[in-house]
Amino acid sequence: MLFEGKFTEDGFDNRITQLFGIRYPIIQAGMIWASGWKLASAVSNAGGLGIIGAGSMYPETLLEHVQKCKRATDRPYAVNLPLLYPDIDKHIAVILEERVPIVFTSAGNPKTWTAKLKENGVTVVHVVSSAKFAKKCEDVGVDAVVAEGFEAGGHNGREETTTLCLIPSVRDTIRIPLIAAGGIATGRAMYAMMALGAEGVQMGSRFVCTHEASSHQVFKDAVVAANEGDTIVTLKKLTPVRLIKNQFYQKVQEAENACATVPELEELLGRARAKKGMFEGDAKEGELEIGQVSSVIKEIKPAGEVVKEVWDEFKDTARSPFNF
Repeated sequence: MLFEGKFTEDGFDNRITQLFGIRYPIIQAGMIWASGWKLASAVSNAGGLGIIGAGSMYPETLLEHVQKCKRATDRPYAVNLPLLYPDIDKHIAVILEERVPIVFTSAGNPKTWTAKLKENGVTVVHVVSSAKFAKKCEDVGVDAVVAEGFEAGGHNGREETTTLCLIPSVRDTIRIPLIAAGGIATGRAMYAMMALGAEGVQMGSRFVCTHEASSHQVFKDAVVAANEGDTIVTLKKLTPVRLIKNQFYQKVQEAENACATVPELEELLGRARAKKGMFEGDAKEGELEIGQVSSVIKEIKPAGEVVKEVWDEFKDTARSPFNF
């Protein structure tokens, strides 16, 4: 076996499963407009780690989802918290009051809130796109990092480093547990990431296409219909984002070809563009954030079934006679 850890009677034993108290080192990403309590609790009940995506929630909405998640599962769950959120202190208050056990932070400086969260018994994980930032996370005391490659959907790192290159680089840089993200939707891909040094995987796009995801059915159907080359990273002058090519993207492309300024691009983007596409189902004018791996996702199914399929394929791959 090329990776650290061992199979157990009902799962896998390594630093990630121990850290989170889960059966399988499979983590559902905290995607905006897709990761509500139904999805998070379904993944946790199936043996992975479900995450509530707070990035698209007001504090009172986050409170509602946390409370419903706690009623729907007795297993560990987490909240994903973008640190650039304007009411971040109110989100932190909800997390602490409701005793959320695990928080995945992203889109900001982990130094700002890590100590506060850990003082209150919260396990903290931060999402990075480079080995340099992974080391900074380790230095400020996070418990683990998610290294997310350029294949991932949504807002992307400016380094444009693919997951295949990123994971070994981060593994060589830090000593704390490492989770791989970006371009992972199968047990075979999970095995590859573990062989490269990851101790778990985080999947977003695959869990968008589940019955429990709160994203609009039109968005789910668009993901299933996507082929190779149908996603692209754009809006690099603002914040890079990978999305499905549609009419909105074409307008962005035309503006960028015309050397649009940052204010002009901001005006074109407007407000709630992601909500329009992913939650309200406007496949033409909305922002449809999804990863490259969407091209291999061909079916919408229950989240628990996704966890089982990925885990079973991972086991079969690890036990293949080609592995020495």
